[in-house]
Amino acid sequence: MSEPLAPKNRVVTGEKMRGADKVARIPVKVIPTTEMPRKPDWIRVKVQQPGEIERIKDTLRAQKLHTVCEEAACPNLPECFGHGTATFMIMGDICTRRCPFCDVAHGRPWPLDPEEPQRLAETVAALKLSYVVITSVDRDDLLDGGSSHFSACVRALRERSAHLQIEVLVPDYRGRLQAALDAMHDGLPDVFNHNIETVPRLYAAVRPGSDYTHSLQLLRAFKERYPGIPTKCGLMLGLGEEEAEVLAVMHDLRAHGVELLTMGQYLQPSKQHLPVSRFVHPDEFQRYADVGSAMGFHHVAAGPMVRSSYHAGEQLQQARSQTAGSTHTQPLK
Repeated sequence: MSEPLAPKNRVVTGEKMRGADKVARIPVKVIPTTEMPRKPDWIRVKVQQPGEIERIKDTLRAQKLHTVCEEAACPNLPECFGHGTATFMIMGDICTRRCPFCDVAHGRPWPLDPEEPQRLAETVAALKLSYVVITSVDRDDLLDGGSSHFSACVRALRERSAHLQIEVLVPDYRGRLQAALDAMHDGLPDVFNHNIETVPRLYAAVRPGSDYTHSLQLLRAFKERYPGIPTKCGLMLGLGEEEAEVLAVMHDLRAHGVELLTMGQYLQPSKQHLPVSRFVHPDEFQRYADVGSAMGFHHVAAGPMVRSSYHAGEQLQQARSQTAGSTHTQPLK
């Protein structure tokens, strides 16, 4: 006798919701796009070294690991995988949030896998990486938002690869800030990254369940507790923001101690996701980079194809070189 079907409104552990199912209950409804916009000439995906891409994918599947490169349909996957780099996504591939710009599935996640830190360390060693980015889905079901699991992964990586540089790209830990910061102490990264994504006016539509002020507080709180570790943040453009709003966010980030900034073009993953408001010209990105340098950011990576972890290792090295030869910094206010 077959199992009875679960009610449609019941969330089943491990079941992935995407597209229209994922965004059905967010405050600002997404009207499906009838026809995807044509991308301008300056947005091109580099396809190279297919053999290396398959090698990395095979290694990840064997170790039961996920990358945000795959789960979020990142356009830079061919280039990054082709160069033997990847951004690992821990704590599963199901997110407790329903952000309509993101292609990661929503639902009720499985419990944490205690063996994941060790498998991650083994995989990074096997791939012979020198710089690794660890990110995750949102885990609002956990008391510390998963911060202690991040720390466990960092410790395992350092034990296996002593010279490895580690960047963490963390969720906002909303409602769990103190517990999250406390859990980080035994597994600190080389770079602490949290994406604020967009301007405050668009938060209800772009980041339901998140709060702009709280994200700023997270970045500032980490910098105040661990002043020697660079903090980093990412923005998407092309969602309907105005230039004055972007500049205001940049000022807010500097006032909260952020040193590294990435800015890229939002690209719509599917017709059910938020539409692209406009394609930002490379010249505009360059203006933001120039302004960011004048504000005191140690490094600004800005361009249509830039993503938060794109060329992250190179960005940190450039920032360290600039910091070593310059005193152009700005204190917390």
